[in-house]
Amino acid sequence: MKKVIVLGAAGGVGAPVTAELVSRGIETVALGRSMAKLKQLAEELGNPAHLTLTAGDAFEPDTIIRAAAGADTIIHSANMPYHEMETKLLPLGESVMEAAKRMAAKIVVVDGIYPYGRRITADRITEDHPKQPHTRKGKTRLAYERLIFEPKWQPAKPLIVRLPDYYGPSAQASYLNVTMEAIAAGKPTAFVGNMRVPREYVYLPDAARMIAEVAGRDSAYGQNWHIPGPGLLSGRDIVAIAQRASGRRKAVVPLGRFGLSLIGLFNPVMKAVVEMLYLTEEPLVLSGEKYEREIGPIRWTPHEQAITDTIRCLQRKRQA
Repeated sequence: MKKVIVLGAAGGVGAPVTAELVSRGIETVALGRSMAKLKQLAEELGNPAHLTLTAGDAFEPDTIIRAAAGADTIIHSANMPYHEMETKLLPLGESVMEAAKRMAAKIVVVDGIYPYGRRITADRITEDHPKQPHTRKGKTRLAYERLIFEPKWQPAKPLIVRLPDYYGPSAQASYLNVTMEAIAAGKPTAFVGNMRVPREYVYLPDAARMIAEVAGRDSAYGQNWHIPGPGLLSGRDIVAIAQRASGRRKAVVPLGRFGLSLIGLFNPVMKAVVEMLYLTEEPLVLSGEKYEREIGPIRWTPHEQAITDTIRCLQRKRQA
């Protein structure tokens, strides 16, 4: 990778990916809707000379191509809110892949685990695990994967990286972040889903490092790649660590189907979350076997440190 354009660069995944690329000395273009957010990101990174900021709409291929200015790689981390996923994700994919085709670029698409559907094994699942989605969002995500790998986009070279649930200071769109922010502020809050069942989470700076490693390998393209977390945590574990880091202990209550459905009468995002609650009860766990075999050893930040760092960063942002 000589020059990379990051789509959704100020977002939850895009910000740490941009930071990772910049730390490696790679010429990087950060594309996002809000110039104010992009400038804030650049300031946090020390306004490096090899980072270019461009405000624009990823739904417009011409905008991506102009902003890229000769980039050889696209990292597509732009995403849709839950309640807009079914109507806007595929048009977004069409736009981004059209740009990649016209640029003859490599393209790294960041996605999640929804296409797999319900787990059919208790083992960690590999990239060849069957995709049998039973939810509307899962079916949309599977259609998205098929779109990304359609031959009509040649000479673009795509790959997909799949993340489990994630957290980190930049994870604004994650519903876990709502819980983290409230704990950091010393306020009572809720935790979406079952708090007793251990699940997989990845710390976004760790994920960004793995994404950059995959993106830098020419042999990785044309494939799916898992970006796993270091171990399983329950909601209770997360809350306990976060409360220790914040120094405050306010009530955190689980929010299940009934509660989310009530909130969903007024909040379309929470309404859309309900169908995905099965993942909090029957969690999938991603295997990193392929990554370790073909890319190299995985370096993770221990959850205790990562959650502590997240809470303290959120506290600093509140005080700024």
